[in-house]
Amino acid sequence: MKQMTPIIFHIDVNSAYLSWTAVEQLKNGAKVDVREIPAIIGGDQESRHGVVLAKSPAAKRYGIRTGEPVANAFRKCPNLAMYPPNHKMYREKSRMLMEYLRTFTKEIEQVSVDECYMDFTPIADRYNSPADGAIEIKEGIKKKFGFTVNIGISTNKLLAKMASDFEKPDKVHTLFPEEIQQKMWPLPIGELYMAGRSSVEVLKKLEINTIGDLARSDPELISLHLKSHGRMLWEFANGIGASAVQAEPEEAKGIGNSTTLREDAATYEDVCPVFEELAESVGRRLKKAGKKAGMVSMEIKYYDFRTNSHQVQLDRPTSDPKVLKETACSLFLEIWSGEPVRLLGIRTSKLVEESAPEQLSIFDIELPKEPDEKHKRLKKAMDELNARFGEGAVVKASMMKKNIRTDKEEREKEKSGKKKTGENQRGML
Repeated sequence: MKQMTPIIFHIDVNSAYLSWTAVEQLKNGAKVDVREIPAIIGGDQESRHGVVLAKSPAAKRYGIRTGEPVANAFRKCPNLAMYPPNHKMYREKSRMLMEYLRTFTKEIEQVSVDECYMDFTPIADRYNSPADGAIEIKEGIKKKFGFTVNIGISTNKLLAKMASDFEKPDKVHTLFPEEIQQKMWPLPIGELYMAGRSSVEVLKKLEINTIGDLARSDPELISLHLKSHGRMLWEFANGIGASAVQAEPEEAKGIGNSTTLREDAATYEDVCPVFEELAESVGRRLKKAGKKAGMVSMEIKYYDFRTNSHQVQLDRPTSDPKVLKETACSLFLEIWSGEPVRLLGIRTSKLVEESAPEQLSIFDIELPKEPDEKHKRLKKAMDELNARFGEGAVVKASMMKKNIRTDKEEREKEKSGKKKTGENQRGML
């Protein structure tokens, strides 16, 4: 039997936060559709703090960009209308959309509140063409919910994502492998998926200005300047990307944690301590639930609210925070664009009972060492104290700020202070 070529859809809500706000306002009797006037979803109306989370087409014509400070947006368009975000409502709209899409196929991979991938392959034979199927889905969403989506169609997720970013809103676009040179290569390099600002600057210095320039370049040269991220970008420019949609049952359970950083993290050294804290938290929750995780996912949200995630199947289920942290750090390095990071997260799935037997190799079988047992007892005591007195009651010294002086340092400081006082007094005589 001949294997079918995969057909993957990327479905993306147009200006999701603004569209969902408009739909809700119209439902409640509003006379103006905020999608048709210069409008944004952002921070506080009076103080004009925060950043632009979504913008209308009319606001875009004033040069307003997602992620820029709200104050800048008002300077560009003084009569701009602004509305606060309502994340509870967004989650409900998202849930309704995903439920509707699952009436077509269960092969749905949701990657953010307003976008998902659909493996259209199993239902492709119901339609004259993939484009016909996409149009039916797109029009159904508009009729049922009152907002619009873009749908990109290709043979893998990367190209489907690139296709959905073509002309907006309310459009269906294809980007099959044979269309890459015509439709994708002429685009500016900054429009390539995961080509962040710092990567684009490096590539432009190498006289790589379009996606086609990158695709035709030497991958070894790109890797020399941008390491593994450069190799990934070169593959993306040539249309090479994952095709499998990672659909999960709706009842799938997992344990995870994420945190929004007080300041954007700009280096790998800034990120590692955050992952350590998250791994400790997730590890404790796994142990409390009596579970081990067979899969670890790592989530990044960049300074401009773009999100990306990466996951890996573990060789052996675990709840060990050290393994969770090392895995998350490794996943981070594989996909990080080098740009400032606003949020980090660790999520575990494919959970098994803590008592489930493990398959060991001969390399795993060795006599326990005394220091390991000592550390296990110490770790157990820390977990018990944190469980009793609250998370963070006991932390590693390495995670504390270096602002605690030893007794010796205090004596030296006191001695130095007395000496300086004596000198000042002599100088005054």
